[in-house]
Amino acid sequence: MNHNTASPADVRRVACIGAGVIGGGWVAHFLARGYHVTAWDPAADAEAKLRRLVDAAWPALTELGLADGASRDNLTIAPTLEAAVSGAEFVQESAPEDLALKRDLLARIDAATPAGVVISSSTSGYGMTEMQADCPAPQRLVVGHPFNPPYLIPLVEVVGGERTERWAVEWASEFFEVAGKSVITMDREVPGFIANRLQEAIWREALHMVANGEATVEQIDASITEGPGLRWPLLGPCLTFHLAGGEGGMAHMLDHFGPSLKSPWTRLEAPELTEELRDRMVKGCEDAADGRSIAELVAERDRAVIAVMRAVENVRKGGS
Repeated sequence: MNHNTASPADVRRVACIGAGVIGGGWVAHFLARGYHVTAWDPAADAEAKLRRLVDAAWPALTELGLADGASRDNLTIAPTLEAAVSGAEFVQESAPEDLALKRDLLARIDAATPAGVVISSSTSGYGMTEMQADCPAPQRLVVGHPFNPPYLIPLVEVVGGERTERWAVEWASEFFEVAGKSVITMDREVPGFIANRLQEAIWREALHMVANGEATVEQIDASITEGPGLRWPLLGPCLTFHLAGGEGGMAHMLDHFGPSLKSPWTRLEAPELTEELRDRMVKGCEDAADGRSIAELVAERDRAVIAVMRAVENVRKGGS
């Protein structure tokens, strides 16, 4: 197995397999960073949807700053998977979360992609070990798990499977950094990766509180946006608690609040997703949206995320 002949900084042509919300977000991100992108998706209306998604993302990407040569004209829609990956120097797969589908698709991608080219999966839950089982060259496959929307949220979590070689993980991590991402290279596989597990803990507790009538959707969202969410962009949950210990830091915080870890504050087992709970969550979100369409909410979210990112970056650089 030859290592990738192109260095991460020299990559110009990227293939995106799967062009839904996540795959389309990747397409928009790569286009904005100046890459030539070839996309393929089996859905009949995939091209129209993808071009709408890229168009919707472009104002935010323009606001963030486009790379030299960035253009939506650099997008090609391939007629087949094989055509999409034939000239690729990097491949990002973003198919639905179905293990049998992922295994089959990654094996097809692996068989058609030029030797040595790294193949990355956007999976949000499966480990690469189970997905690469049928691949002829499993050593070059990694997980590159983004966050929605991939064109805006910087984080990507990179980890290999048991049959992935270390060079592929290192190459992918370096490529994502060159491509403008904030990379966590994980030391080992863990179901759901890092950020999804943390998100899921909050999500499950939120569902319990709604199911038990303890809080509404609106109250839960406000408790984060007006509370700890304001601290997390700069410090994250661990350093936030480090500060909670005052001059004694995390040691004092754990010694002082440690016993409360046994308090019945959370129920991490997921509640039963009954029809009633589902309907209450849907109605709560409709009420919170207050007539705003999904497109309007996306535009608001994108503006807010950019403002927060810029404010945090300014603080990190020592600005006022």
